[in-house]
Amino acid sequence: MPSEKKSSKPAAKSAPAKAKMHVAGTSKSGAKVLTHHRAGKNMDNAKKGPISKKIQRKRRPVWTKVIFHRPYTLRLPGQKKYPRKCGGTASKMGKMDQFRIIRYPLTTEAAMKKIEDNNTLVFVVDIRSNKSQIRRAVQKLYDIKVVKVNTLIRPDGIKKAFVRLNPEYDALDIANKIGTL
Repeated sequence: MPSEKKSSKPAAKSAPAKAKMHVAGTSKSGAKVLTHHRAGKNMDNAKKGPISKKIQRKRRPVWTKVIFHRPYTLRLPGQKKYPRKCGGTASKMGKMDQFRIIRYPLTTEAAMKKIEDNNTLVFVVDIRSNKSQIRRAVQKLYDIKVVKVNTLIRPDGIKKAFVRLNPEYDALDIANKIGTL
C-alpha cells in the first residue's frame, strides 16, 4: 500500500467576504458619506446596497480668528463679614436700637487726640448701621448735638464712627462722663 500522508494542516476554508468602504455621496455640510458594502466573488453583492448604517465624517471648521477663551475655573464665594439675612423675621434679629448700633468708645492714642483737638468722639459701631442711625444713637445716649458723622470700615471688618460734636459741648467732658479718659 502506498503511504498516503495526510496533511497536518486543515483544508483552507474560503475567507468570509470583507467589507469595503464606498463613497455614497456628500451630505448637506459637504462631508463625504461612506457606506460599508460586502464584496464577494461577484461585485453584484456590492450593488445590492449597504449592510450597516451610514458613517459620516465631519470636516473640522477652519478658524479665521485667533481669540483666547479663558477656561472655566473654580470660583469660591466671598467671605461675608456679617449675616445678610435675619432668618425670617426681624424680631429674631432684634431692632437696631442705640445700644445695638454703638458698641463701645475707642480709646486709642489717635482717638484721644481727636477728642482733644477736633472735639470728636470715636466709637466702634455695628457694621450695618449708617451715619444717620449713628447720629440719632449718640444724641439719645449722651444728650448731645452732633454736627457731623464720618465712618470707615477697617480691614478686619469693624466699623469706626467719628462723631463731631457741636461747639457748645466739649468732647473731653463727654469722654469723662462715658469713662474713656
